[in-house]
Amino acid sequence: MSGSTYGKILTMTTWGESHGPAVGVVVDGCPAGIPLSEEMIQRYLDRRKPGQSRFTTKRSEADAVEILSGVFEGKTTGTPISMLVRNQDQHSRDYSEIAGYYRPGHADYTFDRKYGFQDYRGGGRSSGRETIGRVAAGAVAARLLGELGIRVTAYTRSIGPVEVRKERFDLAECGKNRLYMPDAEAAAQAEAYLEEKMAERDSAGGVVECVIAGLPAGVGDPVFDKLSASLARAICSIGAVKGFEIGEGFRAAAMTGSQNNDAFAAGDPPCARTIYKKTNHAGGILGGISDGSEIRFCAAFKPTPSIAASQQTVTRDGKELEISIKGRHDPIIVPRAVVVVEAMAAFAAADLLLSNMTARMDAVKAFYAFEE
Repeated sequence: MSGSTYGKILTMTTWGESHGPAVGVVVDGCPAGIPLSEEMIQRYLDRRKPGQSRFTTKRSEADAVEILSGVFEGKTTGTPISMLVRNQDQHSRDYSEIAGYYRPGHADYTFDRKYGFQDYRGGGRSSGRETIGRVAAGAVAARLLGELGIRVTAYTRSIGPVEVRKERFDLAECGKNRLYMPDAEAAAQAEAYLEEKMAERDSAGGVVECVIAGLPAGVGDPVFDKLSASLARAICSIGAVKGFEIGEGFRAAAMTGSQNNDAFAAGDPPCARTIYKKTNHAGGILGGISDGSEIRFCAAFKPTPSIAASQQTVTRDGKELEISIKGRHDPIIVPRAVVVVEAMAAFAAADLLLSNMTARMDAVKAFYAFEE
């Protein structure tokens, strides 16, 4: 199966299925000398693991990571970093009855058309459990970025019709509620909304917002490898993502140039390093290249397709039937997806940073301490 590798200089290759023995990832291209341990990776994985609240699947998994290679005496060695998480709570029998039909909103039909079979045990490679490898790889990338003073932060911006309000925004609130929302009042309203959907045997979607702070100007290329395009590819590769926007995004289509343009200003004393923008409608990217402002983007997640409410579908031989999906499923994907967005954004940024090292000859000379 192709398409399981992301990145050019810094790469990740995820492997494994939802109900197989394990899932994992191999990260290659990571520089040597970065402090890294299983505990550091685990902190990220703990944010996405199931069973943490009423609004996540009841599948009980420790999601304990094992680093198999690429780390020695607490630091990366520059060789491939292989990480593994064993599956411990597979209930494949929960999915046995769906082997003969296609679940609405799932990849059953398209997977069957492409490969001639479907792994009905939780979706196989199409399962959200594949994101474990992404999160582990993103934790490595975040450590790399941290060495450069760059920080990636994601949070829930909205769930269903409930959106975080700017005047109540408090990032510290994310760790105080089950939905990872930086607004206590909005979180309470969203929980009430989710309770309604669950009572109706339905699910909900939402939006994750992400900010990359400290990324220097000049990262990204002007044509096919734009920073914006690389982020879009990384984020839209997450299974449940249905929308992506940077800065004002779709709102920019209704603005005028004078409203959308970010005015430049110079600091004191004026020089290239003190040039900044007074606003950030562009989301920190101009011409596909970072402009030194915060990179800000949003990802829209669809409602969880596995719902207990009655739905219409067909069997593999074309017979119509009505189904109600059983098993353990999240009524909303968004809270657990926050760290996945954060991880993919970190990985995309780290890969482009490494690629950017060869953009200028003076940088190459400086690296090799070359003297004319």
